[in-house]
Amino acid sequence: MREVYLQGARDQLGGIAELAERLVAAGDDIDAVDHLRREAHKIRGSAGSFGFAQATAVAAELEEAAKQWLAQPGQGVNTRGAVARAFVRRLAAALFTKRSAAVPVPTEPPPNLDRPAPTLTTSVAPAATEVPELIVVEDDAAVAERLAFGIEVRGYRFVVLRTGPAALDYLRRLNTGGTVPLVLIDVDRPDLDGYAILQALQEECPAKFHVVLMTEHGDKRKGALDYLVTGTSLWTALEDIRRWVGR
Repeated sequence: MREVYLQGARDQLGGIAELAERLVAAGDDIDAVDHLRREAHKIRGSAGSFGFAQATAVAAELEEAAKQWLAQPGQGVNTRGAVARAFVRRLAAALFTKRSAAVPVPTEPPPNLDRPAPTLTTSVAPAATEVPELIVVEDDAAVAERLAFGIEVRGYRFVVLRTGPAALDYLRRLNTGGTVPLVLIDVDRPDLDGYAILQALQEECPAKFHVVLMTEHGDKRKGALDYLVTGTSLWTALEDIRRWVGR
């Protein structure tokens, strides 16, 4: 029963994450605030029944914050998005085992996800629960943070890489332990573009990854599983990711 509840909670958190992104874009979006209050109330009422007391407490805090924003619509507008994101991350942490991981590449700092960097190994097959389900290759900090936020709250194991050469090196060396991770690659890159990374993976390690290209024009190339149009809403992107990952 807990697993069934958690599956529904993943979907619910994806919707709440989208509301948080609306507040990042416009802190005075009162409709988003009211929806946030209602979704927090639902989690507050259900999480405790399945043994997630901490999630109930966090949801109660979020509900109270949303009520205050509704009562004082002009106060704290500029920080509401960041505050909402923090609450959603706390909810995800209270509900799911920590699954996100920073990138173990010394030449580029990991994203601001407050996660320890894992040790990369190619000599011993890792457990399936240690291999990232998702690898994001994105140089734009804002886009990378937005995707990482949504992926994290859905409970996926993932890494984020910001430069093409570092990403290709990581993908070449990663021991997937028999799994097939999903790789989201930004096509329009200043160093090594997504098409070149895709071609290198096809030539050197075919079938090791499922590759999805992130592009403005919906351009699917041979060898890619699919494409994700840049600017797609976070909710839509997360639903596509769930379909591609298979859970």
